Amino acid sequence: MGRRTEYLKAELENLRAQGLYFVERVRVGPPDNRVVIKGVEYILMCSNNYLGLANHPKIREAAIRAIEEYGVGAGAVRPISGTTDLHIEAEEKIAKFKRREAAILFQSGYVANVGAISALVGDEDAVLSEELNHGSIIDGIRLTKAKRLIYKHLNMEDLEAKLKEAKDSRRRFIITDGVFSMDGDIAPLDKIADLADKYDAIVYVDDAHGEGVLGDHGRGIVDHFKLHDRIDIEMGTLSKAFGVIGGYIASSKEVVEYLKQRARPHLLSSALNPPDVAAIIAAIDLLSSSDEPLKKLWSNARYFQKSLVDRGFNIGNTKTPITPVMIGDEKKTQQLVEMLFNDYHIFVQAVVYPWVPRGTARIRFQPNATHSIEDLNYVIDSLTEAAKKIGVLT
Repeated sequence: MGRRTEYLKAELENLRAQGLYFVERVRVGPPDNRVVIKGVEYILMCSNNYLGLANHPKIREAAIRAIEEYGVGAGAVRPISGTTDLHIEAEEKIAKFKRREAAILFQSGYVANVGAISALVGDEDAVLSEELNHGSIIDGIRLTKAKRLIYKHLNMEDLEAKLKEAKDSRRRFIITDGVFSMDGDIAPLDKIADLADKYDAIVYVDDAHGEGVLGDHGRGIVDHFKLHDRIDIEMGTLSKAFGVIGGYIASSKEVVEYLKQRARPHLLSSALNPPDVAAIIAAIDLLSSSDEPLKKLWSNARYFQKSLVDRGFNIGNTKTPITPVMIGDEKKTQQLVEMLFNDYHIFVQAVVYPWVPRGTARIRFQPNATHSIEDLNYVIDSLTEAAKKIGVLT
């Protein structure tokens, strides 16, 4: 048993030796400001639960009611018998929240990107992909036979050069993250829109980390730039700021209808389960009615980031609550993470290759709306002390 896969032992040891091996922590309970792991309480600083909605009473209640009325599973793919009135209501509410004509739900943000890109982009088209795009975008593009051109991070001159190179393609798709998840910086969407107008390109933006964080009541990066009539397709996830699970595409009625007919995850993978969809509806209602969680998120993020910079840490070019503490060396980054976990009971994770290029390892801290100032102060003091112990900070 396993003889033919024994070669993987050496591969795993190699990952450990390079500081590229990921250790999964098994927590108990919801992802609030504090979590329990093996009976010990930790301050959680690496959750995408930006607004604390993953454990919000109203959202929990909505999921429970849906289980009682609809059961646990959807029972089929959407086009067969997996569509409920909840799915339609959620799509209508997403479209309204995003100020779009229509929306389609997918099982996750990853699935939304892979499904939508592979369906929309044809063999004779060209894709202009941002250098630091999320892996789900990259995988979606790999499923196409389109011409692929990668433009440098945030570099509009290079994007224009690539657009000129793609001028003879049938269609040009500019695909970019809105917020770059490992750095916290944002795409210059206004400039991208100008280039798209100039070169007749379709703009597709992944708003996974802008959702619930940027714009009016967290409507995202397109709302942040006020570009609703100039950005063609918005992808978003419901597993981060909304605190649930799922992804979506919000766009024109034609785009959404086409995806419902041709996107393979919609056709071939079971629909989102009813309690998840009910929770999505509740999360959108909550965020539409109040921006208090959003205000608390930004207040915490600004305090945390300023304090780190004042202590001498390099947090890169972040423009969002994502707070990368840049280390560089993979092994030292892993050592610092282990020290924070074992000695200070702070739960963070090292971000190393393949998430980021080799030699650019960092710890990605994510302050959220559930953290208290006392939580943040403890993390700041502990990080400072630990970083000095291992020579990361002098």
